[in-house]
Amino acid sequence: MTNKTLCDLATFNNNRKPLYRKQGLQKFQKQMKKLLVLSIALLFSNLTISQTNLFEHPEFDEIAKNHKIIAVIPFKTSIELRPRQMKDITPKELEKMERSEGASIQSAMYSWFLKRKKRGTLSVNIQNTAATNAKLKKAGVSYENYETFTPAELAKILDVDSIIMGTFKTNKPMSEGASVALGLLIGFWGTTNAATINLSVYNAEDGELLVNYNKKVRGSVGTDNDDLINRVMRKASRRIAYTKN
Repeated sequence: MTNKTLCDLATFNNNRKPLYRKQGLQKFQKQMKKLLVLSIALLFSNLTISQTNLFEHPEFDEIAKNHKIIAVIPFKTSIELRPRQMKDITPKELEKMERSEGASIQSAMYSWFLKRKKRGTLSVNIQNTAATNAKLKKAGVSYENYETFTPAELAKILDVDSIIMGTFKTNKPMSEGASVALGLLIGFWGTTNAATINLSVYNAEDGELLVNYNKKVRGSVGTDNDDLINRVMRKASRRIAYTKN
Protein backbone atom coordinates (compact mmCIF):
# COMPACT_ATOMS: atom_id res chain seq x y z
CA MET A 1 0.00 0.00 0.00
CA THR A 2 1.49 3.33 -1.04
CA ASN A 3 1.98 6.31 1.20
CA LYS A 4 -0.62 8.19 -0.82
CA THR A 5 -3.21 5.44 -0.20
CA LEU A 6 -2.50 5.46 3.51
CA CYS A 7 -2.90 9.23 3.61
CA ASP A 8 -6.18 8.97 1.74
CA LEU A 9 -7.51 6.37 4.20
CA ALA A 10 -6.48 8.50 7.17
CA THR A 11 -8.20 11.51 5.67
CA PHE A 12 -11.35 9.45 4.98
CA ASN A 13 -11.46 8.13 8.57
CA ASN A 14 -10.96 11.60 10.00
CA ASN A 15 -13.82 12.90 7.88
CA ARG A 16 -16.07 10.06 9.06
CA LYS A 17 -15.51 10.73 12.79
CA PRO A 18 -17.77 13.81 12.96
CA LEU A 19 -20.50 11.83 11.16
CA TYR A 20 -20.22 8.97 13.67
CA ARG A 21 -20.31 11.43 16.56
CA LYS A 22 -23.39 13.16 15.12
CA GLN A 23 -25.24 9.87 14.61
CA GLY A 24 -24.32 8.74 18.11
CA LEU A 25 -25.59 12.02 19.58
CA GLN A 26 -28.88 11.74 17.70
CA LYS A 27 -29.38 8.17 18.95
CA PHE A 28 -28.61 9.25 22.51
CA GLN A 29 -31.10 12.13 22.26
CA LYS A 30 -33.85 9.79 21.02
CA GLN A 31 -33.23 7.41 23.93
CA MET A 32 -33.35 10.29 26.41
CA LYS A 33 -36.65 11.50 24.94
CA LYS A 34 -38.15 8.03 25.38
CA LEU A 35 -36.97 7.91 29.00
CA LEU A 36 -38.42 11.36 29.64
CA VAL A 37 -41.82 10.38 28.23
CA LEU A 38 -41.82 7.20 30.32
CA SER A 39 -40.87 9.12 33.47
CA ILE A 40 -43.68 11.64 32.93
CA ALA A 41 -46.20 8.83 32.36
CA LEU A 42 -45.14 7.11 35.59
CA LEU A 43 -45.32 10.41 37.47
CA PHE A 44 -48.88 11.10 36.37
CA SER A 45 -49.82 7.49 37.13
CA ASN A 46 -48.56 7.91 40.69
CA LEU A 47 -50.40 11.22 41.04
CA THR A 48 -53.66 9.57 39.97
CA ILE A 49 -53.23 6.81 42.53
CA SER A 50 -52.41 9.26 45.33
CA GLN A 51 -55.53 11.27 44.54
CA THR A 52 -57.91 8.37 45.05
CA ASN A 53 -59.18 7.33 48.50
CA LEU A 54 -61.63 4.54 49.20
CA PHE A 55 -63.23 3.19 52.39
CA GLU A 56 -65.45 0.13 52.66
CA HIS A 57 -67.31 -1.01 55.75
CA PRO A 58 -65.96 -4.46 56.71
CA GLU A 59 -69.52 -5.83 57.02
CA PHE A 60 -71.00 -4.12 53.97
CA ASP A 61 -71.68 -7.40 52.15
CA GLU A 62 -73.59 -8.80 55.15
CA ILE A 63 -75.55 -5.57 55.70
CA ALA A 64 -76.50 -5.34 52.02
CA LYS A 65 -78.09 -8.80 51.96
CA ASN A 66 -81.37 -7.40 53.30
CA HIS A 67 -81.39 -4.26 51.14
CA LYS A 68 -84.08 -4.00 48.48
CA ILE A 69 -83.98 -0.41 47.23
CA ILE A 70 -81.50 2.48 47.22
CA ALA A 71 -81.71 6.17 46.28
CA VAL A 72 -79.39 8.91 45.05
CA ILE A 73 -79.89 12.52 46.09
CA PRO A 74 -78.43 15.63 44.36
CA PHE A 75 -74.75 16.14 45.13
CA LYS A 76 -73.71 19.32 46.89
CA THR A 77 -71.68 21.11 44.24
CA SER A 78 -69.08 23.86 44.36
CA ILE A 79 -67.94 25.57 41.15
CA GLU A 80 -64.69 27.33 41.93
CA LEU A 81 -64.17 30.05 39.33
CA ARG A 82 -61.23 32.40 39.08
CA PRO A 83 -61.63 35.94 40.46
CA ARG A 84 -61.70 37.49 36.97
CA GLN A 85 -64.43 35.04 35.95
CA MET A 86 -66.49 35.88 39.03
CA LYS A 87 -66.63 39.53 37.94
CA ASP A 88 -69.05 38.64 35.15
CA ILE A 89 -71.38 36.45 37.21
CA THR A 90 -73.67 37.11 40.18
CA PRO A 91 -73.85 34.92 43.31
CA LYS A 92 -77.39 33.88 42.32
CA GLU A 93 -76.25 32.80 38.86
CA LEU A 94 -73.41 30.77 40.37
CA GLU A 95 -75.79 29.17 42.88
CA LYS A 96 -78.16 28.21 40.07
CA MET A 97 -75.33 26.59 38.12
CA GLU A 98 -74.17 24.66 41.19
CA ARG A 99 -77.69 23.39 41.82
CA SER A 100 -77.96 22.32 38.17
CA GLU A 101 -74.61 20.55 38.38
CA GLY A 102 -75.63 18.71 41.56
CA ALA A 103 -78.83 17.49 39.90
CA SER A 104 -76.82 16.39 36.86
CA ILE A 105 -74.52 14.27 39.04
CA GLN A 106 -77.60 12.70 40.67
CA SER A 107 -79.07 11.92 37.24
CA ALA A 108 -75.80 10.46 35.92
CA MET A 109 -75.43 8.28 39.02
CA TYR A 110 -79.02 7.06 38.72
CA SER A 111 -78.47 6.23 35.03
CA TRP A 112 -75.32 4.27 35.89
CA PHE A 113 -77.17 2.09 38.43
CA LEU A 114 -80.21 1.71 36.16
CA LYS A 115 -78.05 0.35 33.33
CA ARG A 116 -76.60 -2.26 35.71
CA LYS A 117 -80.11 -3.19 36.83
CA LYS A 118 -81.18 -3.79 33.22
CA ARG A 119 -78.07 -5.90 32.66
CA GLY A 120 -78.87 -7.98 35.72
CA THR A 121 -75.72 -6.92 37.59
CA LEU A 122 -77.41 -4.84 40.30
CA SER A 123 -78.82 -6.74 43.28
CA VAL A 124 -81.19 -3.94 44.42
CA ASN A 125 -83.70 -1.56 42.87
CA ILE A 126 -82.82 2.11 42.33
CA GLN A 127 -85.46 4.72 43.15
CA ASN A 128 -86.40 7.02 40.28
CA THR A 129 -84.87 10.48 40.78
CA ALA A 130 -88.23 12.15 40.13
CA ALA A 131 -89.74 10.19 43.04
CA THR A 132 -86.70 10.91 45.22
CA ASN A 133 -86.83 14.65 44.62
CA ALA A 134 -90.62 14.79 45.06
CA LYS A 135 -90.42 13.03 48.44
CA LEU A 136 -87.64 15.33 49.61
CA LYS A 137 -89.58 18.43 48.58
CA LYS A 138 -92.74 17.20 50.27
CA ALA A 139 -90.79 16.69 53.51
CA GLY A 140 -89.32 20.21 53.33
CA VAL A 141 -85.86 19.03 52.30
CA SER A 142 -84.15 21.21 49.70
CA TYR A 143 -80.77 21.42 48.00
CA GLU A 144 -79.89 24.27 50.35
CA ASN A 145 -80.82 22.59 53.65
CA TYR A 146 -80.47 18.82 53.19
CA GLU A 147 -77.11 18.84 54.97
CA THR A 148 -79.00 19.64 58.19
CA PHE A 149 -80.57 16.17 57.99
CA THR A 150 -78.73 13.00 58.90
CA PRO A 151 -78.35 10.26 56.26
CA ALA A 152 -80.67 8.04 58.34
CA GLU A 153 -83.34 10.77 58.38
CA LEU A 154 -83.09 11.28 54.63
CA ALA A 155 -83.29 7.53 54.00
CA LYS A 156 -86.40 7.32 56.19
CA ILE A 157 -88.06 10.13 54.23
CA LEU A 158 -87.29 8.34 50.98
CA ASP A 159 -88.27 4.92 52.37
CA VAL A 160 -85.11 3.21 51.09
CA ASP A 161 -82.54 0.84 52.57
CA SER A 162 -79.52 2.98 51.78
CA ILE A 163 -78.80 6.41 50.41
CA ILE A 164 -76.07 7.66 48.08
CA MET A 165 -74.97 11.26 48.50
CA GLY A 166 -71.84 13.38 48.31
CA THR A 167 -70.05 16.50 47.13
CA PHE A 168 -68.63 17.62 43.82
CA LYS A 169 -66.06 20.36 43.20
CA THR A 170 -64.98 21.63 39.80
CA ASN A 171 -63.57 24.74 38.18
CA LYS A 172 -66.00 24.38 35.27
CA PRO A 173 -69.43 22.71 35.18
CA MET A 174 -69.91 19.72 32.92
CA SER A 175 -73.70 19.49 32.84
CA GLU A 176 -75.06 20.87 29.57
CA GLY A 177 -77.27 23.54 31.15
CA ALA A 178 -74.69 24.91 33.58
CA SER A 179 -71.85 24.72 31.06
CA VAL A 180 -73.76 26.62 28.38
CA ALA A 181 -74.89 29.22 30.92
CA LEU A 182 -71.30 29.78 32.05
CA GLY A 183 -70.08 30.01 28.46
CA LEU A 184 -72.67 32.64 27.60
CA LEU A 185 -72.01 34.67 30.74
CA ILE A 186 -68.22 34.81 30.73
CA GLY A 187 -67.18 33.15 27.46
CA PHE A 188 -65.54 30.18 29.21
CA TRP A 189 -65.89 27.13 26.97
CA GLY A 190 -62.67 25.24 27.81
CA THR A 191 -62.38 21.72 29.14
CA THR A 192 -62.45 21.01 32.85
CA ASN A 193 -59.01 21.29 34.46
CA ALA A 194 -59.83 19.82 37.86
CA ALA A 195 -62.75 17.97 39.42
CA THR A 196 -63.14 16.20 42.77
CA ILE A 197 -66.04 13.91 43.64
CA ASN A 198 -66.69 12.54 47.12
CA LEU A 199 -69.28 9.76 47.12
CA SER A 200 -70.78 8.10 50.21
CA VAL A 201 -73.23 5.25 50.73
CA TYR A 202 -75.08 5.21 54.08
CA ASN A 203 -77.15 2.48 55.69
CA ALA A 204 -80.73 3.60 56.35
CA GLU A 205 -81.25 1.71 59.60
CA ASP A 206 -78.46 3.31 61.61
CA GLY A 207 -76.88 5.88 59.28
CA GLU A 208 -73.66 3.89 59.22
CA LEU A 209 -71.17 4.77 56.47
CA LEU A 210 -70.87 1.76 54.15
CA VAL A 211 -68.64 3.16 51.41
CA ASN A 212 -66.77 6.40 50.86
CA TYR A 213 -64.95 7.09 47.62
CA ASN A 214 -63.01 10.28 46.96
CA LYS A 215 -61.43 10.83 43.56
CA LYS A 216 -59.67 13.82 42.08
CA VAL A 217 -59.19 14.03 38.33
CA ARG A 218 -56.93 16.52 36.57
CA GLY A 219 -57.08 17.52 32.95
CA SER A 220 -60.02 16.92 30.65
CA VAL A 221 -62.43 14.52 32.35
CA GLY A 222 -64.85 14.18 29.51
CA THR A 223 -67.66 16.10 27.91
CA ASP A 224 -70.33 15.51 30.54
CA ASN A 225 -71.12 14.11 33.97
CA ASP A 226 -72.10 10.71 32.56
CA ASP A 227 -68.50 10.23 31.48
CA LEU A 228 -67.23 11.39 34.88
CA ILE A 229 -69.51 8.98 36.78
CA ASN A 230 -68.52 6.09 34.50
CA ARG A 231 -64.87 6.73 35.31
CA VAL A 232 -65.50 7.11 39.04
CA MET A 233 -67.75 4.06 39.34
CA ARG A 234 -65.37 1.87 37.36
CA LYS A 235 -63.34 1.38 40.52
CA ALA A 236 -65.90 2.25 43.20
CA SER A 237 -68.28 -0.46 41.96
CA ARG A 238 -65.77 -3.12 43.01
CA ARG A 239 -66.35 -2.07 46.60
CA ILE A 240 -70.12 -1.60 46.46
CA ALA A 241 -71.85 -4.79 47.51
CA TYR A 242 -74.82 -4.20 45.17
CA THR A 243 -72.64 -4.34 42.05
CA LYS A 244 -69.85 -6.78 42.92
CA ASN A 245 -71.45 -9.82 41.31
